[in-house]
Amino acid sequence: MKSRSILVTVALFFLLSSGHSQESVADSNLTVHEWGTFTSIAGARGEAVSWLPQREKDDLPGFVEHLRNNRFKGGLAGTVRMETPVLYFHATHQTTLSVHVDFAKGLLTEWYPHATGTGLSQKNLNVNMALPANSGEIQWDSVTVDPAGTENFPIEAAPSRYYAARETGASPLTVSSSSGQQHEKFLFYRGVSSIDVPVSAIPMQDGRLLVSNLAQGPIPQAILFERRGEKLGYRFLGIVRNSSIADPPELNSDLDSLSRDLERTLVEQGLYADEAHAMVQTWQDSWFEEGSRLLYIVPRNFVDTVLPLTIKPAPTNTNRVFVGRMEIVTPATEKSIEYAFASHDRVTLAKYGRFLSPILEIMLARSNDKTRIEQLNGYIGESYRVAQARSTVENLTHSPRTPTIISSQ
Repeated sequence: MKSRSILVTVALFFLLSSGHSQESVADSNLTVHEWGTFTSIAGARGEAVSWLPQREKDDLPGFVEHLRNNRFKGGLAGTVRMETPVLYFHATHQTTLSVHVDFAKGLLTEWYPHATGTGLSQKNLNVNMALPANSGEIQWDSVTVDPAGTENFPIEAAPSRYYAARETGASPLTVSSSSGQQHEKFLFYRGVSSIDVPVSAIPMQDGRLLVSNLAQGPIPQAILFERRGEKLGYRFLGIVRNSSIADPPELNSDLDSLSRDLERTLVEQGLYADEAHAMVQTWQDSWFEEGSRLLYIVPRNFVDTVLPLTIKPAPTNTNRVFVGRMEIVTPATEKSIEYAFASHDRVTLAKYGRFLSPILEIMLARSNDKTRIEQLNGYIGESYRVAQARSTVENLTHSPRTPTIISSQ
């Protein structure tokens, strides 16, 4: 009897050990790469301030899924708009996996393909669109990754920045939904959060910028960019460890040079060349638009803290490369916007898009002149009325679009 007990105990030990081993062993067949953008705007003291990042026309195809209260999305305020993270899977043979992402102090607002669980993105919304104090989440179950799979991806006639992310050598994947199988080159998601970003940026009156690292570790790279009409320039600042003062860039550069330099930087951070190219192609019209901004590589430990990622079975290698984009309200930007309002130059005002209202509010926070304060309040009211009217028209005219399917075969 005693010997039988010993045998059972030993057998149970090996059974549990075997199960634990299988659960923890990484899938040597799988490598995962991810890129995305954290977009914010620097306030009067240089910190990321709350704004309404979704108060502009949606740039996504109609087949992309949204949070249930989508018509209130334009009123969702936060310090960070997490834009177009895409997860690429590089596999040597077909594999099935699950993916879970948490988003600190945030909500997931868009995603594709279909997710089996979107946590707070679906459950805890109201007409005030208040962000939760805890984390939002999203879950994909039974994602089939197949390097030999067909690329039957949905596409619409209307242009969208979404499609550029497909131009990589990643393995196609398939996810099941109630309407059938959905095929894509990546897992895509977006969101809004009230987290603090790892940098601050304070413009100085002489045109220079005080950049401070608020993270635990160094910021691998930072780039100061400025565009005024057809003229643009950029300056690489290198690793940011503490605080430093950066000179403004000379406006004598071109987009091709900047794109090449950015792609090289992204490859140095671990992306494949085609992935880096896809990221720059996706965002070049937005990153390189009118105004001044700081682009920086977000420290990996910051990404993993605010955006924990769990993949089962675990890949042998996961590389996450996020670019932070912080809009800077420089004296040149203030002058440009005030002149545009005074001269009723709506073409120039439109170049600032979703950033126009928060820029005006930051200008107001910096002002001590009573006349200018009244003037800026008037400009803010006008900018919100224009944005609200545009949002209302878009909601009224929006109708579900039926995507067509193309195949590379």
